[in-house]
Amino acid sequence: MAPTASFNPPSADLPGKPFVPEWIPPAVTTEKHNFAQLKSIDLSLLDSEDSAVVNDLIQQVKVAIRDDGFLFLENYGVSLEQLHRQFALAQYLYNNINEEDKERLLFDPDTGVWSGYKHPYGFKRHRGPPDGIEQFNWYKPDWQDIPNRVPSCLHPFMDEIESFCNYLTQSVNRRLLTLFSRVLELPDDYLWNNVQSHGSPTGEGYFRHALFRPVQKQTEEASKGLRMHGHTDFGLTTLLFSVPISCLQIWGRDEQWYYVPYKPGALVINIGDTLEIVSGGHFKATRHRVFKPPVDQLNEERLSLVLFNSSVGELRMQPAYESPLIQREGCVEEQGVYKEFRNLTSQGKLVPTNRQWREIQIATCTDPTDTVRNRVGADQVLIDGKVMHQREYMGVKVVLPV
Repeated sequence: MAPTASFNPPSADLPGKPFVPEWIPPAVTTEKHNFAQLKSIDLSLLDSEDSAVVNDLIQQVKVAIRDDGFLFLENYGVSLEQLHRQFALAQYLYNNINEEDKERLLFDPDTGVWSGYKHPYGFKRHRGPPDGIEQFNWYKPDWQDIPNRVPSCLHPFMDEIESFCNYLTQSVNRRLLTLFSRVLELPDDYLWNNVQSHGSPTGEGYFRHALFRPVQKQTEEASKGLRMHGHTDFGLTTLLFSVPISCLQIWGRDEQWYYVPYKPGALVINIGDTLEIVSGGHFKATRHRVFKPPVDQLNEERLSLVLFNSSVGELRMQPAYESPLIQREGCVEEQGVYKEFRNLTSQGKLVPTNRQWREIQIATCTDPTDTVRNRVGADQVLIDGKVMHQREYMGVKVVLPV
């Protein structure tokens, strides 16, 4: 395999580009307890000419995605300086977006689409209780009409943002899917050619700038410290850049929540529902949530960059039965959403398309501050003494830790 080219972004100093202040990473928490131990994968090893090195890498990935569904990805082609420039652009957005653009580009999640500006008042278009979370999401139509669908303050920098997303999708995620295809013992481009969506810098997925501001005591009490419910991502893979403010938590095998530690420059990778289904349950969709940070970071802002990779919208997912791994070992019948999809197909029913699966979850999202829905007897149930969030989407029951 030829060595992979590193990211080569457009210049930040081209004529017409305003000055962008540097992003200074906030201090890392001093707390050490309750942190996960994630496996770290060196993506550059995929370029090795030594087959033993590549095979060892594949085995590392296999263990990580079976055990946790979460892993760190390092040496993927983007330097720390280049990454910090992207964080600086996200910081610039929230310091410069005007009120007219906030209103003009306001999201409408009831449509099932994460597109545009999310106000800091919950996950509905109308303003609910303040949640302190601002976002801007790029979806396929947004890339196709930048003048009318992107905040004006970012127009001079869209060459850099688009180049970054193209590299993440076309290089980083493609190589990651190569590794996953090899775990399934399929051709290198199987997942890229047959499952990954295309047609924009993010396919049918999303790129997100997000800012989590500290919340008032009333909001924290209503949400019990949650910023986003426990969930799995509905797509293929999620590429989340590691940040110093510890809010992201994963659900461990011991059924406890653990913070994800900070690893400068690393990508945090999680597995979405699509890959769990395609792998016949061999890959574990990552259960995760966003929670309040440790005490010494409670008053800090958390800036976040995320790429959500989506599968082809019209596909109805099923296991890749041609996988030698699945043929040899069968499917993992007890695994999460895969089990629910299998139950539907065994009854002769159609499972949702990827687009339906994605859009119904976006459209019916509830806020952590919603004290009506977030209680046992409404959207929550008690299972073995643990409070779980239970929803049903198009005949598919989803039960996840709160």
